[in-house]
Amino acid sequence: MKGPEAEWREALAEGRLLLQRTAHGKAVFPPRVATPGTGEGGLEWFEGSGRGTIYSLTWIQRKPPQEPYNVVLVDLAEGARLMSRVEDASPDTLGIGQEVEAFVDRSGEEPVLLFRLAGEAA
Repeated sequence: MKGPEAEWREALAEGRLLLQRTAHGKAVFPPRVATPGTGEGGLEWFEGSGRGTIYSLTWIQRKPPQEPYNVVLVDLAEGARLMSRVEDASPDTLGIGQEVEAFVDRSGEEPVLLFRLAGEAA
């Protein structure tokens, strides 16, 4: 039997964003075996839209010549909140409240869920 994170990562490798829903319809993330706060089981998987809004962001400064990178909290359209990064953005182009779209970056050893500004070409 595989755990929730393994199932989530397997779907991500296929390019799919899976979320879980409680018996009362609330979306939860990260993947888990029981409902947060109650410990009840019965979480069901569903495919997320990948659409969301930036709730919070910060820029991480690195030692030159490396470029800074951002870390964002994204409120997904389904109601869950997760941490990620927005690609191809700068401090001048990225702000709280902007709409973003998820994509799976498969360029590394493991697939990673990232975001781009909504409407931006892939």
